[in-house]
Amino acid sequence: MTDSALAETRAWVERAVIGLQLCPFAKAPQVKGQVRYVVSEAGDPESLLSVLVDELKLLAATPPDRIETTLLVHPRVLTDFEDHNDFLEIAEAALAALDLEGVIQIASFHPHYRFAGSEPDDIANATNRSPHPTLHLLREDSIERALATFTDPDSIFEANIATMERLGPEGWSALQRQCRDDAERARS
Repeated sequence: MTDSALAETRAWVERAVIGLQLCPFAKAPQVKGQVRYVVSEAGDPESLLSVLVDELKLLAATPPDRIETTLLVHPRVLTDFEDHNDFLEIAEAALAALDLEGVIQIASFHPHYRFAGSEPDDIANATNRSPHPTLHLLREDSIERALATFTDPDSIFEANIATMERLGPEGWSALQRQCRDDAERARS
């Protein structure tokens, strides 16, 4: 499962996050090899928390030119979106306990991601839908530098929604199939 989850996540980053320009800041660290991909075999939240703490420490201790950001993929735990979402409070508490608030931010992606107040089948949810549950560890300094280049950072979210609406459910499904196909080819 580790190889499959890693390959699918890499394909998703390439095709969806970068390819659809859902994150205009993702391409540079990806091209430079500064994105750390970690697939956790954790089978329970406590084990995942331990891996998360290790990854937070590693990211904080490593220069950004070596690791700009980390994607912590956890395909065996928190597969229910509500459980994953609830875990974010625990993740934020770990961030605070490590004195990394304001240094690192944790973003959330999930196959069943759902924005508050949205319907499950709302295509806008796809902007945060990854092949497997994923915690994205981002450096706050990097976020601030990237956002400083945008006059209207809120336009990123609005553009993402518009992209998903143009793509539609059928287009999103096709892109997901392409990611799985890419992952299968990468593993062969």
